[in-house]
Amino acid sequence: MFPDSADGVRQAHAFHHGSVVVDAHCDTLINLLEGTRQFAEQQHLGHLDLPRLRRGGVKVQFFAAFVHPRFRCRAMNRVLEIIDAFYEKLLPTPGVAHVTAFRHVLDALAENKLACLLAVEGGEALEGSLANLRILHRLGVRALTLTWNGRNEIGDGVGEGLRAGGLSNFGRQVVAEMNRLGMIVDVSHLAEAGFWDVVRTSAKPFMASHSNSKELCDHPRNLSDEQIRAVAGAGGVIGLTFVPDFIDKHKPCLERLLDHADHLVKVGGEDCLGLGSDFDGFEEALEGLEDVSRLELFTQGLFRRGYKTSAVEKILGGNFMRLIKDTLG
Repeated sequence: MFPDSADGVRQAHAFHHGSVVVDAHCDTLINLLEGTRQFAEQQHLGHLDLPRLRRGGVKVQFFAAFVHPRFRCRAMNRVLEIIDAFYEKLLPTPGVAHVTAFRHVLDALAENKLACLLAVEGGEALEGSLANLRILHRLGVRALTLTWNGRNEIGDGVGEGLRAGGLSNFGRQVVAEMNRLGMIVDVSHLAEAGFWDVVRTSAKPFMASHSNSKELCDHPRNLSDEQIRAVAGAGGVIGLTFVPDFIDKHKPCLERLLDHADHLVKVGGEDCLGLGSDFDGFEEALEGLEDVSRLELFTQGLFRRGYKTSAVEKILGGNFMRLIKDTLG
């Protein structure tokens, strides 16, 4: 623990930038596809780009191909368009590397490159076909958020409310095939019945890439204490998200986000917590963490609250690095 002083801030800065910081979820690819943003240059819009990721100390970033409900009738086609933007508009940027295995992450870190993992947010992209899952894997996708808020062939999202069911037979097949292929199962957005089906079905650890504590903020997208314990018990990781609505209904800010971190660690232990900002997936700015360049302030906050360096290292990225190793191989 570093002292709460100018010297302590300098020590926290050095620690933060010397750590492997992993962010398990952002929605920046949509902006690149639509041409509203650039990745290689500093932007005044949104939450992240490569210069701000560098200033924020992020070394491993998951990029989500999000299937908005308006594209439900051509979900796979939409995902392919977004993946094309990943290859055509992001990967040519100097200083980045597409990683599909743990050894690739280590190689990128050794070369001081941003390690980029490709994910799909919304299992409707599969259009009910395991062949499509395998095709996405061949294209470099290594994580899948099983649902968004609605219902698809895999199961129900949280937006289905009290009528939400669990995984379909196809959904259980998807989880088993993802285990076999070496893909990370993501339960963020999944209705609670489906969550428990994943717990029972998955032979490998899974993640909730961008979810917080329901005990602290009663939002459908957040996790109950029982769910937190289940993720931890499976060796999985929960990505603390910076979406204001998931932090506090009245005054979302960095300190309230740190309250969520405290609660998740208290319930699930320090091995279950990581970061899943959801940057560029929401319009507003979180007070104290307005964009990724300010991520170091989160680290300072952890040290202010008495976390040991070993725990902070796990939360910043160590836990997600373990999950990547355990699932991708």
